[in-house]
Amino acid sequence: MPDSRPLPPDAGPNGPRAPSGLLLRDARLTDGRAVDVRIAGHRIEAVGTAGSLTTRGPHLDLRGALLLPAPAEPHAHSDTALTAAPEYAGPHTAEDVRRRATEAALLQLSHGATALRSHVRVSDVTGLAPLEAVMEAGRSLHGLSSLTTVAVPGVLTGAAGAEGLAVLREAVAMGADVVGGRPDLDPDPAGHTEAVLELAAAYGRPVDLHTDADDPVRLTRLAAMAGGLRPDVALGPCAGLALLPGDKAARLADQLAAAAVTVICLPQGGCPSARLPGTPPLRLLRSAGVRVAAGGGALRDAARPVGRGDPLEAAYLLAAQHGLSAAHAYEAVSATARAVMGLPAVRVEAGFPAELLAVRGTDLAGALSLSYSRVVVHGGRVVARTSAVREYCDSEAAAALDLPRQGRMDPGPDGGP
Repeated sequence: MPDSRPLPPDAGPNGPRAPSGLLLRDARLTDGRAVDVRIAGHRIEAVGTAGSLTTRGPHLDLRGALLLPAPAEPHAHSDTALTAAPEYAGPHTAEDVRRRATEAALLQLSHGATALRSHVRVSDVTGLAPLEAVMEAGRSLHGLSSLTTVAVPGVLTGAAGAEGLAVLREAVAMGADVVGGRPDLDPDPAGHTEAVLELAAAYGRPVDLHTDADDPVRLTRLAAMAGGLRPDVALGPCAGLALLPGDKAARLADQLAAAAVTVICLPQGGCPSARLPGTPPLRLLRSAGVRVAAGGGALRDAARPVGRGDPLEAAYLLAAQHGLSAAHAYEAVSATARAVMGLPAVRVEAGFPAELLAVRGTDLAGALSLSYSRVVVHGGRVVARTSAVREYCDSEAAAALDLPRQGRMDPGPDGGP
């Protein structure tokens, strides 16, 4: 693949200005090339052979680290994140929700997720305070990461659902980015889904529904409704698909593909709104043409008191346990996750957004296996760095392999990974 050509520099009042900005030196791409990447503003300005680019701005030597499009988190639960942590025991006020949501987002950013979609419960019981708190956390993170919200209601049908539907309308009017739903928990799942889709169509918003997808009849009706209204519709975690007979699962996969529905799986397990653990049959869905993304779900809450909030761990699990190639696994947490969130595509080429992740590793499989050191770029600037140091005590084996011994540090003084 040839080097990307530099974009023309922006024109100033006295003619073209010399390009300036962040320069990432000596990065490795997944095709094996060693490159320099120059960033101007929020976009990649040029990609050239290592050592060929210059800048008047700052530079960072990546020392051969693998440079990837940054991952995104399409299924977070910011309102309940970290509630299992001892420091957050006790009453959960709106300010507490805001602090936990902010801390969780920063943790996920340190792993590389420069964009998050957070599901937040709204109902006549919880009201809109948790949603307001998560939205406030998103505003405080501006410039570091992007946080969008999904308003997730309770019951929406019958007499009991009238108030829930009113709260959902208010949440969307207040600024929730996505209309959510939990049809499995409603006495009338089809009516619940119809209410969500109609509200989303009225406001021009995407849809993201929690479902276990273990009822073929219900899922068939959902796919038919989604295909008819044609909003951007995502379903997750859909673990129940793996429990169905192969022929039924295959037919449902075809129906989801025809309706252009995206499935968001949770390979790390656990979700406050899911009854069934596990992951749907990913290779079956992909072979049918279903767009499959992967998210983290619960992060140290009552549903799952452990969790790292790491998209690369999700990709690792897809590759290690579910038969996906490293490339397809990473695609599920990066390109496909970004697409379902309505974000622009990212490639390490001139003209694309500067949303990047540098990890130590010579190839993608290696990066998913041992991706401890990371540099995260969002909006054209470095927003997070993690440096891991591995040392061994003096031994003949360590000396023979020239492994780092105690007192020898991996990262250099320039802060590279």
